[in-house]
Amino acid sequence: MNHQEAAARISQLSKEIDRHNQLYYMEDQAEISDFEFDKLLEELISLETQFPDLLNPDSPSQRVGGTITKEFETVAHEYRMLSLGNTYSKEELIAFDERVQKGLGGNAYEYFCEMKFDGVAISLIYENGRLVRAVTRGDGTRGDDVTANVRTIRNIPLHLNAPGIPEKFEVRGEIFLPHKEFEKINAEREERGEALLANPRNAASGTLKMQDSSVVAKRRLNCYFYQLLGENIGVDSHDQAISLIEKWGFNVSPTYRKTSTIEDVLAYIEDWREKRFSLPLDTDGVVLKINDYEQREELGFTAKNPRWAIAYKYKAESAETELLSITYQVGRTGAITPVANLAPVSLAGTTVKRASLHNANEIERLGLYSGDFVYVEKGGEIIPKITGVDFSRRKPEAKPIEYISECPECGTPLERKESEAKHFCPNSANCAPQVLGRIEHFVHKRAMDIDSMGTERIRALIDQEFIRNPADIYVLESKQNELLGLEMSQDQYELEGNGLLYVTLEKALFALTEQISFKQIQDWLIENTELPLFEKLRAFQDQIRKWKKKVPSNTGMVDYLIANLKSHDLPKLEDYVPVAVVLEIFLGRRVDFEQILEASKQHGTVHRILLELNLDLSQELVERIKKLKANTFQEGVIKNMMEGISASKKQPFEKVLFALGIRNIGENTAALLAEHFGSIEKLKEATSEQLIEINGVGETLVNSLQEFFAQPENLEIISRLKGHGLHFEMEEKESVSLGNTLEGKKILASGKLENFKRDEIVDFVKSHGGQYISSVSKSLDFIIEGAEMGPSKKEKAQKLGIPLISEEEFLKMVQE
Repeated sequence: MNHQEAAARISQLSKEIDRHNQLYYMEDQAEISDFEFDKLLEELISLETQFPDLLNPDSPSQRVGGTITKEFETVAHEYRMLSLGNTYSKEELIAFDERVQKGLGGNAYEYFCEMKFDGVAISLIYENGRLVRAVTRGDGTRGDDVTANVRTIRNIPLHLNAPGIPEKFEVRGEIFLPHKEFEKINAEREERGEALLANPRNAASGTLKMQDSSVVAKRRLNCYFYQLLGENIGVDSHDQAISLIEKWGFNVSPTYRKTSTIEDVLAYIEDWREKRFSLPLDTDGVVLKINDYEQREELGFTAKNPRWAIAYKYKAESAETELLSITYQVGRTGAITPVANLAPVSLAGTTVKRASLHNANEIERLGLYSGDFVYVEKGGEIIPKITGVDFSRRKPEAKPIEYISECPECGTPLERKESEAKHFCPNSANCAPQVLGRIEHFVHKRAMDIDSMGTERIRALIDQEFIRNPADIYVLESKQNELLGLEMSQDQYELEGNGLLYVTLEKALFALTEQISFKQIQDWLIENTELPLFEKLRAFQDQIRKWKKKVPSNTGMVDYLIANLKSHDLPKLEDYVPVAVVLEIFLGRRVDFEQILEASKQHGTVHRILLELNLDLSQELVERIKKLKANTFQEGVIKNMMEGISASKKQPFEKVLFALGIRNIGENTAALLAEHFGSIEKLKEATSEQLIEINGVGETLVNSLQEFFAQPENLEIISRLKGHGLHFEMEEKESVSLGNTLEGKKILASGKLENFKRDEIVDFVKSHGGQYISSVSKSLDFIIEGAEMGPSKKEKAQKLGIPLISEEEFLKMVQE
């Protein structure tokens, strides 16, 4: 691509990315997937790197972050960020209106009503149309400068092109983490076995103060703006100011309303009492302000608050519902989290069906019995919580909830350390969620680099017992026929506490009926989510009659489902039905129900259950049952996986060593150990003294190595991996000596060098008699400082008194 073509493509990409950002952050729409968006951004960054003169300061690529901020500078606000008085009653609002009326001497006035968003207040300063500073509220007088982080928020303008922009002005808004992004982050943290974020507001606040702006960029923060400040802005009222910043391209929530009476304000509050729950963020009330700026001046301030504004807060909601059952989730670290399955109840604008119970202590504290009616609150928390039990409705036959003693994933007896609240599964070698973490590390780009094995595929292979450890990956090459048709995802399944497999109701109805689309069923279930299960199934039969789709056959299949659910009386799981009950409808004449039930306790997918039952089924029946499944492994997917697995066998020893996932051994340490010992055998046989002698190796790492090699299963995995052709020793490199000017010197290079790539500088140092060290330590003679050297490395080097020299100085030293 030449310069002219690159300029055209960069312009096209920038416009396309900006349009997708506009759709996603300001209109809550998405035309492309995250993956496709990231590919566009990667292409733009690649072109701007190749043609640096085409990089525009306002390019979407400048949103990805990368700035490291050790300490946030405290900055004084030019205009104080005020707090508002709060009220929870209509009577106090009417009293506030009476004070306004009196303060304005009976003159006419208007209110401007806005939703009170639960985010992080921010002040943005623009000069000559460019964002120059972003400051948090702080104490209202001074706040923290978080400009580098705010620049990554994709709906905050970095530069304004609209006509009539003042030379300097300030806009204020509320930065927030949208619900869907918060839930996505928590789902990822839960999979990794990390503590969940408490609520979106705290998550947004914590994100805004992160030291690495590239991490902030990935969090997808958003912002609503609500105030314009500055000299000679040219507006006399708040509604004019809001209209102006909307024209300039600032994201203003369309929820505001201008009113002329307190009765209209009260109507606005009632309008939004329920509607607010449909917004992409939490809001706990309404702010009303006098619209006219001169009238605001006339009303003035109390010692703490403006007399021209007040906040009305909605009361927190709670609801009562039945505890149906408890399921137990296993994190990647082996931690067990109990989850309460509840009868559907409307709460804070959503239908609540589940609540976290945290640990055994919480179940004991609440005194939960089976079938209890419990109080549930949402409040500021996204994850509902049980706050108490309605003991007056407890059933006489109810029994206390007994915490499970075995892992629901693998059956291993659970352990609980005295100092910890959570139970753990100690079976790290074979427990599926824990195995997943190890396999993901093994195939990672910086380890074995098998990019065709993503999390979804790995999980499917683990759940369906194709892989349990890294060595099993290389056996897949001989099992390609068995992989064809394997279910790619298990999202439609849920395991009940006793290990019984359930499938979503929508999948069950899709499989049981004909000529009705999955989306039709899905949409209908969403509309009728609050109906109890059997009422829902009867109502679905009525809907089939309205659709006029194979009415006798389809309603008859739903009758079978109702009858089977009642006759077997298995534990209830809201929105799910037992797989065995559904399969009995299809297979009942060919196999005993108890066999189906037992197979559904042993296997995590319909595919594996059918393999276990080994029945000769007609193609028509296979196709009907297939509708219960998710997407399956097809030939193209399998081919890509096999190519990736084969290519990974060429990875060098240091990558293989890192991929093994030995505790406390990172990428650099793995390279250091591989180079020092040369083979896995010599590393395994190394004494503590020999290991400690290596710069950067301490007692903790020595213990990790010895523990790893002491476990027979790890030695077996290494042996099997060797058998599959992986490299467990360093390749012989012909050493080239170009001199001894660096003899006895320990050297590190950091940052981007002009004359060397990473591997080249290492070889260059060695060829001149020096020793290349991969991390900052006091043993270094000096560090070659390249462009964009990491601030943390530089700070550490300065503290240790290690000299920093330029690349030019280094080359002169070698030449001398």
